[in-house]
Amino acid sequence: MQKLLVFQSLWAMERRHPDGCERSLEGNIAMILEAGFDGISAHYTSRRDVERLNQAIRGSGLKIEGVCFPKCVEDLRMTLELASEFPVSHIDLQADVRPRRVEDCLPLLDGWMRLAEETAIPVYVETHRHRITSDLLFTLDLLDRRPDLPLLADLSHYLVGREFAFPVEAESQVQIRRILDNARAFHGRIGSCQQIQIELSFPQHRPWVDLFGDWWAYGFRSWRSRAAEDAELVMTCELGPRPYAITDSDGNDTTDRWAEALLLREMVREIWTEAAPSPVSDADNLRTPEPVM
Repeated sequence: MQKLLVFQSLWAMERRHPDGCERSLEGNIAMILEAGFDGISAHYTSRRDVERLNQAIRGSGLKIEGVCFPKCVEDLRMTLELASEFPVSHIDLQADVRPRRVEDCLPLLDGWMRLAEETAIPVYVETHRHRITSDLLFTLDLLDRRPDLPLLADLSHYLVGREFAFPVEAESQVQIRRILDNARAFHGRIGSCQQIQIELSFPQHRPWVDLFGDWWAYGFRSWRSRAAEDAELVMTCELGPRPYAITDSDGNDTTDRWAEALLLREMVREIWTEAAPSPVSDADNLRTPEPVM
């Protein structure tokens, strides 16, 4: 049976409040474990940090999404070596390069996919600003050349990056669905066309929450129609600290991000339950919300 696993980002556990108080790694792991998350998202770029992380979660049953930021093909090799020694659910590859030509990207993508195939470790390229996938249209051009490129979909970057009109017009909906049809995992954050991360619990933000709910529902159905019967889909709650989080005049978060991460987790679990593994197409109906001024 296909399963949804919901992870929590360790980066999102950072407070970055003016009081300077931060929880320990062990404290964060204890919170995540007690709350019932299935795993964590953490950097897989330093042996010392990865060893410490795996010591902290030993015996907990928590799985890991390993994050890396390669600038060249060989940069991925160390991350894959760590993942071979300290197993992960998958690698989230944020390609820290910004070629202007699709042709210059292809050797990098092909090289990373070749290393992934050699090690049998799933590697997914994240849709993210200031990365190889920074622009939505450029990424669509990449998919034209590499139709099977496995993506990790963080849609907040494309919504704010292209500042979609609202309600989102049909052309942009089709473009987002093209990304979702290549998604092998997801990052959970809700943005608007002006802000990368907004407060889920504020009533004025409900149209954006509904929009992302529709996108994720389509993405989950698409994944379920493509994946094996026993496959696991990972959605990582990634409500980041400032400057992602909106803060008040004193520099504190305007909401409790931990509480909102729990709210987001329940939201995506409900979407998953409703996302039956049926065929999907661009003709699927999405709600048409009222314009946001």
